[in-house]
Amino acid sequence: MTRTDSPPSGSWADLLGPRYLGASTVLAGGVALYATNEFLTISLLPSTIAEIGGERLYAWVTTVYLVASVVAATTVSSVLTKLGPRGAYVAGLGVFGVGSVLCAVAPSMEFLLVGRVVQGAAGGLLAGLGYAVINAALPQSLWTKASALVSAMWGVGTLVGPATGGLFAQFGSWRWAFGLLALLTAAMVALVPFALPSRTADADRRMADRIPVWSLMLLGVAALAVSAAGIARNIALTGGLLLAGVALVVVFLVVDRRTTASVLPRMAFRPGPLKWIYLTLGVLMAATMADMYVPLFGQRLAHLVPVAAGFLGVSVAVGWTISEIASASLTTSRVIVRVVAVAPLVMAAGLGIAAVGQIDDAPVLVIAVWVVALVITGAGVGMAWPHLSAWAMGSSDDPAEGRTAAAAISTVQLISGAFGAGLAGVVVNLTDRGDATAARWLFAMMAGVAAVGSVASYRASRGRG
Repeated sequence: MTRTDSPPSGSWADLLGPRYLGASTVLAGGVALYATNEFLTISLLPSTIAEIGGERLYAWVTTVYLVASVVAATTVSSVLTKLGPRGAYVAGLGVFGVGSVLCAVAPSMEFLLVGRVVQGAAGGLLAGLGYAVINAALPQSLWTKASALVSAMWGVGTLVGPATGGLFAQFGSWRWAFGLLALLTAAMVALVPFALPSRTADADRRMADRIPVWSLMLLGVAALAVSAAGIARNIALTGGLLLAGVALVVVFLVVDRRTTASVLPRMAFRPGPLKWIYLTLGVLMAATMADMYVPLFGQRLAHLVPVAAGFLGVSVAVGWTISEIASASLTTSRVIVRVVAVAPLVMAAGLGIAAVGQIDDAPVLVIAVWVVALVITGAGVGMAWPHLSAWAMGSSDDPAEGRTAAAAISTVQLISGAFGAGLAGVVVNLTDRGDATAARWLFAMMAGVAAVGSVASYRASRGRG
């Protein structure tokens, strides 16, 4: 049965107080490293290619990172069972640090891609652990606010990543950006033993989770196909890759439902709101991938320098973070339900305004309109995300099922991001110029995607008021 009652809500002071500050820092910090790295690299790539070459592999720097992340994120439950929260975080952070060092010293683009695969695999694990370990490290009264804090790190990543990357690119020091990530990772590894428990409950320790190999393969190939669709210049090939990606996801759902080792919890395939919760999260995440092109269009359409274009890209993060913190503080069930239901429409409105404002040689006033539109876009995500995440984590009284449901949040987020990035690449690559027309179509398409998500958000929130 789906649990619909709401536990007493803890305060931000409790979550960030002495007792839980270490755990909150590790949970949020792992996701922040992953998200920051994803967006930081986008700003660094032009400078990186100017030094080590490999322009033909430009898009694959993002593609291999996302695919590795999607595959690794589905192993969260198994890794957590075998290593416990403390061991899982030490392993994930250690591998992420190694990948960052490889990127920092890369002599060629091929070597950089190896580092990106290592970073992506570790980052996908960290992103999933950020949600999955909340249940073990914090009391249930803090789950909603902890979920808001962890998922707000995606907003922080879109804020810090482009801005930091733009600064390093401006001064020609792209290698130091990856070096800084390695240093921050080492500091977090030192904090983990003091912040997280070594093991979860005895019942969880006895459970022998298996890695869902077939589901992993299908998700990985699907993400790769959709990401590659954004690179292909031939329309027929692009369409074929997109259809192949969709078909593989359908096959994944069939296989995952029948296999004993699954990515999604069994409840996602039964009558109830969980599948609609995941679908809403996926739609919101996919639509945010329009933001990956904001720095590029800022330079091309408004002639901004890399640093300014990077800061333009943080507008979504500002709206996301502010609205998420405000929304997580809501306590009235009826208000929360309404907020979640309208969130995709708010996001669609922001993207629609951004689409109208895409013009060549944009003046300052138009750039201001872009900023407002992107803030609204981010607000649409932030207002729903903490409640959807908490609903997913509290969807079952079975600890094992609840943990799988929590870990699947990150998997849904990553695979949806891969699809969104692929769709964005397809639209932008319809023209070789990447001009205002491409920008308008990109934001308009993502507005449509977000608007369709309102159906899922309505179904996800039914019966909770």
